[in-house]
Amino acid sequence: MRGALIACFLVLAPALAQAATRAPVIVELYTAQGCASCTGAGEVMEALSSRRDVLPLTFSVDYWDYLGWTDTLARPEFARRQKAYIDRFELGEPYTPQVVVDGRGQGGALEPELLETLIARAAQAPGGPRISLTAARARVAAGRAPRGGAEVWMVRYDPRPRSVQVRRGDNRGQTVVAVNAVRELRRLGTWRGRDLAWNLPEASEPGLVTVVVVQAPRGGRILSAERSQPSA
Repeated sequence: MRGALIACFLVLAPALAQAATRAPVIVELYTAQGCASCTGAGEVMEALSSRRDVLPLTFSVDYWDYLGWTDTLARPEFARRQKAYIDRFELGEPYTPQVVVDGRGQGGALEPELLETLIARAAQAPGGPRISLTAARARVAAGRAPRGGAEVWMVRYDPRPRSVQVRRGDNRGQTVVAVNAVRELRRLGTWRGRDLAWNLPEASEPGLVTVVVVQAPRGGRILSAERSQPSA
C-alpha cells in the first residue's frame, strides 16, 4: 500500500514541474507519533521532499498524547494552526493525518490522488508579493494585499529526518520518521500591501531552515513563501 502511494506521487510529479519560477507549493502535514493511522504519512512526505515544486512541512500535534505516548516534536501552537484550518474548512474537529495544501485545500494524507489534485491546483494560483530573506531579516515587498491584510509567519524546520522510537501507546515498538519536522512557528505581523521588514530571532537549534510565509488571515490561502539555507 505504501509503495503504491509513493509510486503515484513520483509518476504524477513531472506534470507539476512547469511552475519553475513559482514558490514551491507548501504541503502541511498534521500528524502525531502516537496516532496509529499516521504511520504511513512520513513516507508520503519523504516522497514529496524529493520534488522541487513542493515543500512538505510536518507539524506534530499534542492532542493524542493522552493515548499513552507524549509526542516529542509537538508544540501547542501547531495544534492551534491546525485549528484555524479546521474552522476555515468547516470540518468540526481536527484529525490526523491531515494535509493542508497552500492553505487552499485539505484532505487525508494517505489519499494520493486527492493530494496531487490539490497540489496541481495550488501550483496554478498566481504568485503573491516578493519575499527577501536572510538569516536575520525578512522583507515583504509592496503588492496587492487581500482585504484585511495578510499574516506573515516564520516557520523553521529541520531538513534532516527525525526518527523517534515510540515506547508506549498504539504505536509501541515502532520507529516514526518525521520529514521536515517543524521546530518553530511564529507570527511576525500583518502585511497590508506596503513594503515591510522584520528582524528574525536566532534559530533555537543549529541546522534549521527558515521559511517566511505570507498568508491570508485565519488559515487562508498562502500567497507567497521563501526559504533560507540551513542555519549554522
